[in-house]
Formats: sequence, structure tokens, C-alpha cells
Amino acid sequence: MTAHRVVVIGSGFGGLTAVKELKRAPVEVTMIARTQHHLFQPLLYQVATGILSEGEIAPSTRRILRDQRNARVVLGDVVEIDLARRVVVSELLGQRHQTGYDSLIVAAGAGQSYFGNDHFAQFAPGMKTLDDALDIRARIVGAFEAAERCDDAILRERLLTFTVVGAGPTGVELAGQIAELATRTLKGEYRRIDSTQARVILLDAADAVLPPMGIGLGRKAQARLEKLGVEIELGATVVDVDHDGLTVAHADGTTSRIGSVCKVWSAGVSASPLAAQLAEQAGAEVDRAGRLKVLPDLTVLGHPNVFVIGDMAAVPGVPGMAQGAIQGARYAAKAIRADLKGHCPPLQEPFHCVERTPFRYFDKGSMATVSRFSAVAKVGRLELAGFIAWLAWLLLHLVYLVGFKSKLTTVISWAGTFATMNRGQLTITDRQVFANRPAEIQPPPPDLAADAA
Repeated sequence: MTAHRVVVIGSGFGGLTAVKELKRAPVEVTMIARTQHHLFQPLLYQVATGILSEGEIAPSTRRILRDQRNARVVLGDVVEIDLARRVVVSELLGQRHQTGYDSLIVAAGAGQSYFGNDHFAQFAPGMKTLDDALDIRARIVGAFEAAERCDDAILRERLLTFTVVGAGPTGVELAGQIAELATRTLKGEYRRIDSTQARVILLDAADAVLPPMGIGLGRKAQARLEKLGVEIELGATVVDVDHDGLTVAHADGTTSRIGSVCKVWSAGVSASPLAAQLAEQAGAEVDRAGRLKVLPDLTVLGHPNVFVIGDMAAVPGVPGMAQGAIQGARYAAKAIRADLKGHCPPLQEPFHCVERTPFRYFDKGSMATVSRFSAVAKVGRLELAGFIAWLAWLLLHLVYLVGFKSKLTTVISWAGTFATMNRGQLTITDRQVFANRPAEIQPPPPDLAADAA
């Protein structure tokens, strides 16, 4: 009798946890992912601002799963899930590959949402992948470099204005780190510009910073950001973005223009297109963010062997955070193990023989760093702010980093940055800086470059 085939889509928190939870189960696990690494997404902003290297937060999934003999990794972008045939179709370099399954766990995550304005992306990238973080790092450092050689005062001001759209945890953390980068790390490194005069602007359509964490912590985070020099505009909706800046509509009905070359978008998420594909086949629904409305046991309507977890699943009371994906993965893996113990043949209909209790999410709290030695955290009714919250944030993230080497190198990088304010990962390449950039950041023509040399 062939082993029960479990396919896991995605190598994030949910996908990796699901695979590891099935280590001792009598199954063959195939992880299909578009990247060959496990990305620790909460620390992407530290890659974007030069604190950490990409390798420290993205270890190889093959290395992580090397000793798990019942698991294999397939690199590819999943383009189709055929529920009727129980087949997953993935694509790599133009070649398609089909993988059959008996049980399926879909943890494909979510991308950035521009609320119907996808053309904003080329001017204000989101931060969901390593490529995004490296691109943003190049935009930030490239803007300082372009300003250093710029003779036009108006253009120089635009180059030294950094705008972050979205005052959730990612936006707050990124704005705070850009401010510290400008006022502390880069201070004194340029001769024609003063990096400490750079403007960092944080925009949000809501009327508070960090809305999910409550008014009190939001105000404390806002006060700390403002102390760093971050300009915060609330009730501000971005209605247009181009390479020169943004147009903002305010709550009072007025509009204004912000001149800014370097812009980052962290407002809103949109679930993987696979959610809509599954909904169409199963006759299920998706919510406004494109997430699939799953059953209480996290399965797709009419398909008890197909689990959807993490950012793709619309589950009341479960936020789109790592903890939701991890707990969902553990639940799905446990359900599969229980079904197998019920002695269900792999293709029996319906698949599960054991009545499942509904998935229950345990809220372990949320937190966000604001600056060096300062963070906010909320665990149940307990609210923390300042140094204690920052220590809690530090320890929690170290716990969830995968691999001893990643933990060790991250601690070393943090120690160097927090003790000296130096950042060892600000190196960028010409390709990163000048690819798809507006004219003001393009390199000089060859003849001018030669003359300058």
C-alpha cells in the first residue's frame, strides 16, 4: 500500500510548520514553494534598513528539512489546484509539473494590496519578499547617494523625503528605522548633504497608529516616532502615486502633494489568487481581502482533505500574523494524523473518519518595535511599552527564528547595531539602485562618467 501523500503549498510559517509536524506520521510530504528559503517576514524591514543580511532571516528549506526523510521540497510557482483530480500544478522556468495528493495544506500567504491601484507598485513597492526588502534598501541608500550629487535644491528635497504608507506594525517599524538610519547611522558620512535633515513621513487613512493594538499603545508609539522626527499624517488616504511623489486626500476634504522619490507601501494585504481559484471550484466564498471562507476545521467546503491556513484563510478572530499560520498548521497536521489513525484508505470519500473539533486560535499577543530600545506589546489585557517591551520583542523573535546559525548571526548583528548604531548590511549594487528607477537616480551617461573618472 502506498504512503498517504500530503502536499503543502508554501514555505512560510504555516507551510514549514505543517511539514515538520508530520515528521513522524506515516505520510510522504511534498512542499511546493516559489522560493527555496523559509522567510522570517517580521524582520524584513531590518534587511531593508541594513541591520540584517538576507541570509540571516531566510535559511534554506532544504537545509531545514534535510533530516526529515519523509519530506521533499519542489521549487515552483503553484498556478492551479484541481480539486476534482486532486492535483497541484506548479511551474518553473516555463515548465509545468503535476503533483498528486491525498491531503492538501494550502499556505500560500498573501501579497500587497493597493486597493485597486496596482500601478502604484512600481513607484511604492510593498515589503513581502526578500526581493522587496533588497529593492527598498537600494531605493533608500540610492536616494541618499543621488542627493549627494544633486545640484537642484527642489529635487534634493524630494530625494531626502522618505514616505511610508500604512501605520500598522510594518509601517511603524520601517519608518522608525529609516529615521534612525538617517539621523544616527549615516550622520557625517556625506559631504554635500546632511542626512539628519531627511524627512520621514508616515501616512495612514485611519485616525490612529497601530489601530489593532489600542489607542493607548498607539499613542505611545506615535509619540516615540515623533521624537525621532517622523512626521505622522493620519486620516490621510493616498489617491495617486508617481515617481515624483504622492497625492493625499485628507479627512477634511482637502488634498495635498508630497514630493518624495523613495516611497514604501505597507497598507493592506491581498490573499493569494489560489484562494479565489479554490472558492470557484468548491462553491465557497472569499472576503474583501480575497481570503477563502473556510469551514470551522479550516477545510474547503466539500473537501475535508484540503486545508487552507494563514493569510489565505478568512477565520473570525484570527489575525493575519505568524501565530495564526503556525497554529493553523499544527491543527491541520494533527487532523491528518488523526484521520490516518482512523484507518481511512487514502481515497475514501469522505476522507476524514474522525469527527474534528473546530479550530480554536489562542491569542499570544502582538508587538512592534518603534526604535532602538523601544517597542510596544499587547498580551491579553497586559500592555507594555518602552524597553521592557523591546526586550520581550527581541526574545520572542529569537525563539521563532529557524536554526542555530540564524539565531547566532542575528544576535551578533543586533549587538553591533544597537551598541554602535553602525549597520553592516547597507551594501547595494548598481543593478539594484538603477534598475527601474526614475531619471533623477539614473547613472550619468558614459561620456560624463568617463570625464568624472
